[in-house]
Amino acid sequence: QVQLVESGGGLVQAGGSLRLSCAASGRLFITYTMGWFRQAPGKEREFVAAINWGAGGNYYTDPVKGRFTISRDNAKNTVSLQMDSLKPEDTAVYYCATGERLKWTRVGGPIERRDVDYWGQGTQVTVSS
Repeated sequence: QVQLVESGGGLVQAGGSLRLSCAASGRLFITYTMGWFRQAPGKEREFVAAINWGAGGNYYTDPVKGRFTISRDNAKNTVSLQMDSLKPEDTAVYYCATGERLKWTRVGGPIERRDVDYWGQGTQVTVSS
């Protein structure tokens, strides 16, 4: 069982930056590939970024490439999402996620929602124009 708690959301002007953090409880955090998803009002939850288990290796959805950076600190059981050059269309609730099928599994593309067993409670990011 993995519990995830996000922090770091807020209100920022377009062009600004925010850093989201996700603290994971449970054993063997290092063995899980981790991801970030987001859900805007009236839209489905969508994949944003993934970082592979162990030493990493990242994947991003096209709209955030070059602006967002995912990282992990296995000693602290945390995964972070640095968001730069934010746009109003980045406004959403952001969720940290992982699952048992992501244990010891490297991804070379988006994490599928069906592979997620554990979600954080979400953190709101609002980008004003």
